[in-house]
Amino acid sequence: MKIMKSNIYVLIIMLLMSVGVNAQLDRTKQPEPGPAPKISLDTPKEFQLKNGLTVLVVENHKLPRVSFSLRIDNTPSAEGDKAGVSNILGTMLGNGTTSIPKDEFNEEIDFLGASLSFGSQSAFASSLSKYSDRIIELLADAAINPLLTEEEFKKEKDKLSEGLKTQEKSVQAIADRVQDALTYGMRHPYGEYVSNESLNNIAFTDVVDNYKRNFNPKNAYLVVIGDVNAKKIKSTIKKHFGAWKNTVDAQPEMPKPNANLKETTINFVDMPNAVQSNIILTNNVELKMGDEDYYAALIANYIIGGGATGYLFQNLRDDKAYTYGSYSRIGASRYGASRFLATAEVRNEVTDSSVVEMLKEVKRIRTEPVTAETLAAAKAAYAGSFVMALERPQTIANYALNIKLNNLPDDFYKNYLEKINAVTIEDVQKAANKYFLADQARIIVVGKGSDVLSNLEKTGIPINYYDKYANEVPKPEFSKPIPDGVTAQSVIDNYIKAIGGKENATLVKTLYKTADVSIKNVPVTLTAEIKEMAPNKESMEMTAQGMGVIMKQKFNGEGGYMEQQGMKKELTSEEIAEKKSGKTIFPELHYKDAQITLESIISIEDKDVYKVKVMLGDKPSHRYYSVESGLLVREESTTETQGQKITSIVDYSEYTSVNNIKVPHSISIMAGPQNISMKITSIKVNDGVSEADFN
Repeated sequence: MKIMKSNIYVLIIMLLMSVGVNAQLDRTKQPEPGPAPKISLDTPKEFQLKNGLTVLVVENHKLPRVSFSLRIDNTPSAEGDKAGVSNILGTMLGNGTTSIPKDEFNEEIDFLGASLSFGSQSAFASSLSKYSDRIIELLADAAINPLLTEEEFKKEKDKLSEGLKTQEKSVQAIADRVQDALTYGMRHPYGEYVSNESLNNIAFTDVVDNYKRNFNPKNAYLVVIGDVNAKKIKSTIKKHFGAWKNTVDAQPEMPKPNANLKETTINFVDMPNAVQSNIILTNNVELKMGDEDYYAALIANYIIGGGATGYLFQNLRDDKAYTYGSYSRIGASRYGASRFLATAEVRNEVTDSSVVEMLKEVKRIRTEPVTAETLAAAKAAYAGSFVMALERPQTIANYALNIKLNNLPDDFYKNYLEKINAVTIEDVQKAANKYFLADQARIIVVGKGSDVLSNLEKTGIPINYYDKYANEVPKPEFSKPIPDGVTAQSVIDNYIKAIGGKENATLVKTLYKTADVSIKNVPVTLTAEIKEMAPNKESMEMTAQGMGVIMKQKFNGEGGYMEQQGMKKELTSEEIAEKKSGKTIFPELHYKDAQITLESIISIEDKDVYKVKVMLGDKPSHRYYSVESGLLVREESTTETQGQKITSIVDYSEYTSVNNIKVPHSISIMAGPQNISMKITSIKVNDGVSEADFN
């Protein structure tokens, strides 16, 4: 059952896009390069406890606050068939100690107006400086005597399992997982991933053993920043952290990552629900911060993809309008395990062209010397960000810690800008040829194979196929033969039967729904109120917590309007005509043979579905009905807004019977870069809706 028209979803997307467009900055002005400023860096006060804990103190008395950052610098190691142990440990730490119950511990943190958080090998705390002694005591107690219980273990393990479920349809999450696994290797600490199988292998004792083995002071650093007296804080830290004992094992050797490819190859992952393709062009590099060409590599990366002036952005965004942005980055690692990568999220229909253009820009910076103006602008950008960072006291501590961890000379940051300014055009080209491997790139594409693969094959680049867990698989099949006797009309009839039958569906004259709405990267709590009346009247109001109604859409059968952020817009004659031609409740009841075409049988989430093309006027859309249940599982349409075509995919699940009619209670909406989830909280049939609601 389709409980609302997809244009309601598109309205939400349009709101978010309009906010994003209005917030964009003017990137047309290049920063003016200038001479490198003189850098004067204070040296943090440093001391070490007998157990090996190294402490760096940066006094800053501008504000009466202090922060404590604990980092345990163990060599990364893989967890193998128990991947996820450290994830669970990180969520369990910081929730009480063996002497302070969880609730009392958290209540005291709140009472002090402080914050305290842990990772599996890190911790952070901050508070007003007058409470610094107590915060140190609580931080040390939580680190040395954590309250690790089997009850909390089970809770956190279940949470992690639920989190994995939410990632199953996330193109970004799959792209991140696959690129790490293929780049580094599944047995490498940077390439392994948490799965349901590895979670099932983890016992409570594994978490406790992980803590005992890895959470130790021998390789630990505590960075103190803020309104403190270094001498006084030293005695307090010795008092509370001095009892921390070493149980650390010998440090493992960091394994080598996967080797770079012999030739550029596309590694494709089919995601049938993808409304756009995620492209990652990457190769491994062995770059350390102390290397002579480190600065040239940074500048080369900035020029190709460091921002809106980069080659990638100017080509794929400004010139071609393929994407909202394309960027690159290069990492340095003391373990020799890092990479260069360029990324873009593009429309399905330009996936192949985007791959070609990204490779073109990588080859360009390798073969064409950059201009003097481009080089000067890149240096100016680095100088500006570097100088601005020096205004933060955290920078001094971070730089001091970097020098220690990466075995850098003491004057590394004092000479940083001088080294940046010394980079030449020849240095940039040399670094690009060394670190940007255009002929050995691993191009990972996660997208909708039925839409993009045929054109990707035309690029002539070899293609290998992988599943969502980076396992190599055969080329996916996108269409299966339709059984004899199955037609578009029989699929629609089966759907009507599956939701409760034509008689029950015809009795539904109004629907009144409320829903909780969550939008990716939007922290505000949203609720939606949706009302529909046969044949085509609709009302939708979106409310944000603490902000009231932020968006409306109304149509009374003859006219209507859209309103967002206080701006009201009447529907155009074209929009009115489109709404008049459609049906809001059970549109399948009104389909005619000429409007529907059964195109194929495909798979969605490993389940076979019928793909039905629906023509309403001159605008096509597709609906997908489960072969097994007959229910509608997906709706797909394309809308043009702000000069770009946006494909929207709406997934329906969790069907529940309401007044003898099955209704989906979970709705996932993907359009462009946006990801929206709706959980229906209540549905009323033929109740709570009047004509006045649509005016």
